[in-house]
Amino acid sequence: MITRAHKSIAPALATMGVLIGGAAFGADEEIQVYMDEIGKPGEFGVDVHTNYVASGDLVTDYPGNQPSLHRLRITPEFAYGLTDSLELGLYLPLATLDRDGQLDLGGIKFRLKYVAPKAPADRWFWGANLELGRVNHSLDANPVNGELKGIAGTRSGPWTLAFNANVGFKVSGPEPAPATLELATKLMHSIGNGASLGIESFNGLGELRSPGHMHESEQAGYIVLDKSIGRWELNLGAGMGYGTSPDRLILKAIIGVPID
Repeated sequence: MITRAHKSIAPALATMGVLIGGAAFGADEEIQVYMDEIGKPGEFGVDVHTNYVASGDLVTDYPGNQPSLHRLRITPEFAYGLTDSLELGLYLPLATLDRDGQLDLGGIKFRLKYVAPKAPADRWFWGANLELGRVNHSLDANPVNGELKGIAGTRSGPWTLAFNANVGFKVSGPEPAPATLELATKLMHSIGNGASLGIESFNGLGELRSPGHMHESEQAGYIVLDKSIGRWELNLGAGMGYGTSPDRLILKAIIGVPID
């Protein structure tokens, strides 16, 4: 998650995320490598995730599946700091605007993020993020899905390197869906004035029980810019899908919205 501005809200808001978003075919609602940013206890934050598939193949995976080509995804993410190490998040709605201009609210997703405490001088960080969600049939044949992300990374001078090991799994639905493994990587270099330039990659490794079949999974790589503009935080990227991904050119943005 990119750094965000926060404000205090009633603890009741922290308990409102009771179930919620699944994996999508093609570009996901959230194209992001998780790091160690986390809200302070009692503070609230908002990020807006957007992406657009500008070119690719017009294909679907099952009857009723929404193709990703020329689809715009817009997903607000609300977060609330529970403790110094725990943050609750709610993605609502997982909205899509398809190539015909039809709006679909898509679903909702809940997450709980943990970041291990560390001393200010520590360069390494680690944590985990659990997501559970419900989506419409247009986005997944199985309505309720989850993902467990392992988070690790380090900072050294102008360099930042982060890894996520993402295990996706079905919670309920009619279609067989073995758990899958994806490795997400982020490498950034500070270029000054609150900006960093680098790459992000998202590499499917196939089924968790027998990983390594990358040619049978979706892959994507992005050139990205992270930039602070006042209290706004931006993550902008242009990427290319390959492997079994139907997407060729994907544009994405994550906007950290300042809230008072």
